Amino acid sequence: MSIAHSLLPEFDHEMAGLRRLLERIPGDRMDFRPHPKSFSLHELANHLAFVPRWATATMETTELEFSSPEVQAMRPTPADSAAGLVKILDEGLPVARERLASASDEAYLVPWSGKNGGKVLFTLPRIAVIRGMVLNHMIHHRAQATVYLRMLDVPVPALYGPSADEA
Repeated sequence: MSIAHSLLPEFDHEMAGLRRLLERIPGDRMDFRPHPKSFSLHELANHLAFVPRWATATMETTELEFSSPEVQAMRPTPADSAAGLVKILDEGLPVARERLASASDEAYLVPWSGKNGGKVLFTLPRIAVIRGMVLNHMIHHRAQATVYLRMLDVPVPALYGPSADEA
């Protein structure tokens, strides 16, 4: 079985959960921040909506300078509503999925580096970047967002089985 064939069901499952979460983001509470050091809901939700583009960038390059003007310019205009967040997700998701699906096993094993200010922060095979820096990173922030929803009394979507709000 190819890497792509084994990865795509996980990717599809996690992106479907992300969509369910983004659909529930209350546009009138985007300024909510549970702690001064925390992201605002606006920052967190937009960060999440952008995740598929990370997968695309990982599969199309061998390194990324996070602080470069080109990388900053890739970011879409932040959304202020659930519909806008889902639109950002929908614009990036098909391209990311196609890049993942069409990649050879060899392409997944190519070393990929994340840099900031010219300093290499990490170098890992692309598959490790997709699983760790894309999927696991998204899951981490999606979990944070479910706590925000709970604190705002917004029903939390089921992600790996029923939530307390969905049977």
